[in-house]
Amino acid sequence: MSNKITAAITAVGGFVPEDRLTNFDLEKMVDTNDEWIRTRTGISERRILKGPGLATSDMIAPAVKQLCQKRGIDPMEIDCLIVATVTPDMFFPSTANLACDKIGAKNAFGFDLAAACSGFLYALTTGAAFIESGRYKKVVVAGGDKMSAIVDYTDRSTSIIFGDGAAAVLLEPDTNGYGVLDSILKSDGSGCHYLHMKAGGSLRPASIETVTNKQHYIYQEGQAVFKFAVKGMADVSAELLERNNLTGDDIAWLVPHQANKRIIDATAQRMGLSSEKVMLNIQKFGNTTAGTIPLCLWEWENQLKKGDNLVFAAFGGGFTWGATLVKWAYQKN
Repeated sequence: MSNKITAAITAVGGFVPEDRLTNFDLEKMVDTNDEWIRTRTGISERRILKGPGLATSDMIAPAVKQLCQKRGIDPMEIDCLIVATVTPDMFFPSTANLACDKIGAKNAFGFDLAAACSGFLYALTTGAAFIESGRYKKVVVAGGDKMSAIVDYTDRSTSIIFGDGAAAVLLEPDTNGYGVLDSILKSDGSGCHYLHMKAGGSLRPASIETVTNKQHYIYQEGQAVFKFAVKGMADVSAELLERNNLTGDDIAWLVPHQANKRIIDATAQRMGLSSEKVMLNIQKFGNTTAGTIPLCLWEWENQLKKGDNLVFAAFGGGFTWGATLVKWAYQKN
């Protein structure tokens, strides 16, 4: 084999809160119903992080801890933690910083990366580059969001979609051709208009007006986002296969961002994949933003075989999108 270093995923950890918010609970909060939500989105329930003083880092920390236990490493061995999130505990210090402190990863540097629902792919590609450089041996890439913190539960268009959760992967150097093999990442800021949070940044700092006008919540124009997402996610996944001379037959699993079952179905169809090859857990977790792809890996870990070709695909607010090709590096006994 070549001596080229690739970044192999060697462990996965995940965390979802215990509290469930079902479609029937939402029926009591906004003008909607279970059947409508399930047919439009594929979601039946989502998890909500409840309790005083709990934030995104409180989901990232247990996910990373679990990953260390599975791999049999001490958090002190982690070189770097990258956290993909749009719901950081606070603007600074970073959620990665806080999570490192919570798990005792005292030798790690860490930072947050914000690319909405594509955040995990952006972070994974970044983490892989650190491993490929030869400078770092253990890089943890986590994705997690406490979306309940920025959802308006009187808005029936967004309150039905989002949930809370986090998961993480460990990247280590490999010279046998396993790991992150290719990524196509894209962004288009002109999509900002359709999906964003109006206030809270330097453009519109928090004020009595912004709070009164509910500008610290997710704002989404569903139809427009849906159209862009179907095209963006399907196109980039097809482009990734073509660029690597692969067809749907060569792919063991599509690991799609869990935003909407119809978007996922369209992407699988475009890649020529049957539904048996598609990871789907949107029905029980909803859209956890940067958490969806690693949460799928966490749930399907036992079914993954060494050498499996996986395609991760995502589309996110503002807009960001991408697809990543990964050759799975291990098999759970």
